[in-house]
Amino acid sequence: MPKLKTKSSCKKRFKVTAKGRIKAGQAGKRHGMIKRTTKFIRDARGTTTLSKADEQIIKPMMPYSR
Repeated sequence: MPKLKTKSSCKKRFKVTAKGRIKAGQAGKRHGMIKRTTKFIRDARGTTTLSKADEQIIKPMMPYSR
């Protein structure tokens, strides 16, 4: 069985937690923060876990991080 390749873009952007969820940076914080509410900026700190639907897209691209 040949080795499977991992998508380079995924290994740079995502990590897998101990329970197998996908951890990613919070989206929507690159620019235009003046128009965002203070609550949004506060809630968007750090990282977040992806939804189940998004996990199903990302997991096949990272075959060795299960």
